[in-house]
Parts: sequence; structure tokens; C-alpha cells
Amino acid sequence: MSALPDTIRVFERGWLSANNVLFIDDATQDTTIVDTGYVTHAAQTVALVDAALAGRPLRRILNTHLHSDHCGGNAALQARWQPVTAIPAAEAAAVAAWDDDALSFAATGQQCARFAFDAVLQDGDALHLGGIDWQVIAAPGHDPHAVMLFAPQPRILISGDALWENGFGVIFPELDGESGFAEQAAILSRIETLDARLVIPGHGRVFDDVAGAVSRARGRLEYLRADPLRNATHAIRVLVKFKLLEAQTISRADLFAWFASTPLMQRMQARYLPSQSMEATFDQAMKGLEKVGALVRDGERVSNLD
Repeated sequence: MSALPDTIRVFERGWLSANNVLFIDDATQDTTIVDTGYVTHAAQTVALVDAALAGRPLRRILNTHLHSDHCGGNAALQARWQPVTAIPAAEAAAVAAWDDDALSFAATGQQCARFAFDAVLQDGDALHLGGIDWQVIAAPGHDPHAVMLFAPQPRILISGDALWENGFGVIFPELDGESGFAEQAAILSRIETLDARLVIPGHGRVFDDVAGAVSRARGRLEYLRADPLRNATHAIRVLVKFKLLEAQTISRADLFAWFASTPLMQRMQARYLPSQSMEATFDQAMKGLEKVGALVRDGERVSNLD
């Protein structure tokens, strides 16, 4: 695999926190981080960035989208360095008001420390990061307001959750009956036209088999489109797994209480499984995660397995 330019450093995080992409360019005094992880990892994120900066200040934060695992370190980094922060333009009003109904944190039963922003990212914007020219590309699908960053000259794509080596993030708009599958298909086609040689995904390792990843993502998308309940079932399991990653171990009663009180779970239950009890849906998710080795149960304790 071709190496990344010296001005780009990727911190590959676990699945609770999105990968962080740090640009350090001493020639231009640019220090920028793209995505900042989950709030419970914020101290670790600050420590990682601080060590890499080696005394330099952090000047900018950019977020590909505002799911909790991509922006949960914003507040801690802002407190440490006061960087300029840019977020996707469509999220500006919600962040300014810290509108829990418009932001995803309360709906998914997740946390995010309140942060401020100074600028917005829009499709077609040009950025200079790490001595390299980048384009902002709108990437709806997983999240309707998401963006990617593409550098044409070195052909590097920072894809967020629009493309992973083996798939992409949950198509959240579809869970509430809004369009998301079509947008995800369109962004996969857009990625093909970029002819990227390296992809830095929101989760997982940097990869260079871009054509293979797009093909696998298309197959996954068609599987989900064939029966939208599959997307909902996957989303339920992902959200439960995320909670276990956060808690590590929790009582079944407390996990179910969280599950039953999470607004997005309630909406998916009403939309996709109206004739089934919430507890039955919870038990199905638990069994599915246990079957693939994602959790273990010991009496009334439920524990995460990586």
C-alpha cells in the first residue's frame, strides 16, 4: 500500500470512537484534526493529539458529520486549544441551539458534550490541509448532512462513514421512512468517479482496494434495500453494541431500560415491528449479538466482547 504523505497522521480508533485524521504542516503552521471520537474517549483523544503535536497548538477541527462517535471530542479539544471548528452546514442551526430533537445524540441514546462552531463545510468548498488541496464533497446516505474530503493530487479520500473497507454506516434516514438508500447508492457512484488510490475511513484501517470496497458496499446496499427491516435490525444491534462498548458491562435490566427509553428504538419498534413487544425486540438483538460473539451474558450481567 502506498504511504500517506508525511503531513497526515491517522489514529485508528476502536469502534466506539471514529478514526482521527491529524494534519501537521510546519511550513504553513497548519494543525487540523478531522473527527474527534466519542465523549468517553475525549481525554484519550486530547492525549493522542497533544503527543503528536509536540508543543504545537491545534488550530482547526473539522467534522465529517455529527454522530456522537465523530464529534464527541470537540468540546475537550476546544477547551485545550480553542481551535476554529467547522461542521457540515446543514447542522449549523441545530448546534447553535443545541437542539436535542434535531441532533442525533438523544435519539440514539448516546452522549455528546456541547461544543461550539465557527465555520461550516459545504459541497464544493476548497480546503488546504497538510500542504495539500482538498475538496469538500456532500455524502448523504448514512447521514443526510455528511461530507467527505478528497485530495485530487495524491488521490486520497477521507470518507467518514460513507465507505469502509467492508461496507458503510447504518443508513439512518431510512429508519424514519426518509430516503437514504438512493443517496448511498449515488455517493458510491460518486466515489468511483474520484479514482481515489487510498481511503481513510471513519472506522477501520486505511485501504487501497477502493474498487473492491465499493463493490462490497454495493452488495451490502442491495441486500438492505431488498427488505428495509434488515436495515432496522442491523441498526438496533449496532446501537446496542455501541452502548456495550461504552458501558463494557451492565445489568440486563439497565440495558433494557436504556433500550426501551431510547427514542429511535421506540420509532423503529413502531414502524417495523408493531405487533411485537419491545422486550421481544430487545431479546432478538441480544441473541443476534451473542451469536456473533459481540457480547456475553453471565446471569443478569451483559458484557461487551470485542
